[in-house]
Amino acid sequence: MKARILETADLLFYQRGIRAVGVDTIAAEIGISKRTLYNHFPSKDELIAAYLAGRFTKAPPSDKPPVEQILGTFDRLERGFASKGFRGCPFVNAVAELGTEDQSVRKIAVAFKESRRLWFRDLLKQLGVADAEGLATQLTLLVDGSIAQDLVRNDPSMARAAKEAAKVLLKNAGVEVSGQESAATATTTNPSSSPRTRLCEKSRFFLD
Repeated sequence: MKARILETADLLFYQRGIRAVGVDTIAAEIGISKRTLYNHFPSKDELIAAYLAGRFTKAPPSDKPPVEQILGTFDRLERGFASKGFRGCPFVNAVAELGTEDQSVRKIAVAFKESRRLWFRDLLKQLGVADAEGLATQLTLLVDGSIAQDLVRNDPSMARAAKEAAKVLLKNAGVEVSGQESAATATTTNPSSSPRTRLCEKSRFFLD
């Protein structure tokens, strides 16, 4: 039951907003009493914390070349943007709703964003980039910027534009990107199993 409560809260919080969804709504959606819900999550704050913790996943291991992994990030973003359920980064959304009054939410959001920046940094170090820290920050800004642009424009091609900008940054850092484009582009056209799968792939890894 606990897993079902969390799954339902995850969907409703993400789709409708944390403030807009009360525990009574979650309980009604599942068909249980509020008391049953509180037996598993004593407060809404604990449920919110569990929701964000569930969204905070590590990058999956990959044996692909570092450049392909970096550019592939933007292909995953484009697929996520195209899914019907996309509502932006759950961590940014949570901070926008609760960050001014709940510093624990801001703390986990910062940790999530930093984990993704460090993922870029480690790949860039493998490529021998001199300023891996700085370039990792720039790539993270491209990710977050494309998410914001898609939300405003409802245009998944914003991820593609961010990918082209990432290529320029990589080339300027002395990284060879030719030969990676065909492989990275091919992943964009491969459909995922469902809109929910695409949403989770994107949101839980770079949502970010």
